[in-house]
Amino acid sequence: MNTYTKENLGWNDFLESHIKNNTSPFSIARVAIENRNNYLLYAPGEGEALAECTGKLLFQANQATELPKTGDWVWFQKFEENKGIIHAVFPRRKVLSRKVAGELTEEQIIATHVDKVLIVQGLDQNFNINRLLRSVVMVREAGITPIIILNKKDIGENMATKLEQVKKQLANVEVQAISALKNDGVDAVLNMLKSGETFVLMGSSGAGKSTLVNALMGKEIAATQQVRNQDSKGKHTTTRREMHLLPNGVILIDTPGMRELQLMSAKTSLDETFDDVGKLAEQCRFKDCTHTNEVGCAVLAALESDELSESSYQNYLKLKKEDAYMESRVSQKAYLEKKAKEKQLHKHIRSITKKRKFK
Repeated sequence: MNTYTKENLGWNDFLESHIKNNTSPFSIARVAIENRNNYLLYAPGEGEALAECTGKLLFQANQATELPKTGDWVWFQKFEENKGIIHAVFPRRKVLSRKVAGELTEEQIIATHVDKVLIVQGLDQNFNINRLLRSVVMVREAGITPIIILNKKDIGENMATKLEQVKKQLANVEVQAISALKNDGVDAVLNMLKSGETFVLMGSSGAGKSTLVNALMGKEIAATQQVRNQDSKGKHTTTRREMHLLPNGVILIDTPGMRELQLMSAKTSLDETFDDVGKLAEQCRFKDCTHTNEVGCAVLAALESDELSESSYQNYLKLKKEDAYMESRVSQKAYLEKKAKEKQLHKHIRSITKKRKFK
């Protein structure tokens, strides 16, 4: 049986504050894997258990985000040697999420209780500065620190140009170039990771995340596959979000490759990520400047004088427009849900009133 403790599973003061004076008869555990119908839990002092949610927990959840997710801490009850049932989910701290793929305006939780995110991208044809910017915005919006890992430096082309581009457009984000396959730079990544903290590994398929997991673990635990030479794309060798405990005490959550990365919100992180635009925006004549056609716009002036790059400007506007669209969709959804609940309540009241009349 694996030995799990609260400390090596990432327990902290935030979580401790929620069990003080608690008289619950249940045990605590952390969700290591979310399967389709059950969860693999790591429980301090009790080892591993496959668990399902109680009917009450399922019934009370208004949406999927309220059910256990990888990284969550839960109250659970063990019945057999390796089986149990989940009664409740602990309050969450720093949740990494995105909009679900497709047209639905719903949130999909990637992982919870996250300290930092390693955004992995290959220096081959997998490299995409726009996707990096979008990823950083998403991570920062959750209040989490992003770290960029540029993989495959052993086969990458135009590396100096790509590194310069990343450091210029994301000057305030830590960047490390490595080759996970050749174990080059992996020690530098390990030095960035602090024992007892939870890190999420994210990136598109073909970036080399599984190879990096194996290099960080010091052994083969994740399956890897060759990518296509023509476009550096690979199959999803990681098919679910899975927690690994590294030898140095770090908790690492590996995630499947993300082809579609839509933001739920970018309110607080746009100006931080695009700090060149953000600093210029402070000098605009109008506080509500849209940076598109206003007189006295410092952003447009910098663009005209080449102080601001066209690509950075266009990426900023694109994400700002997307954020505004998502805000309107979320507001509309909230309005419709409110109206539906009011309609259901009025129907219930009429039903009660009608019954009283016939008594």
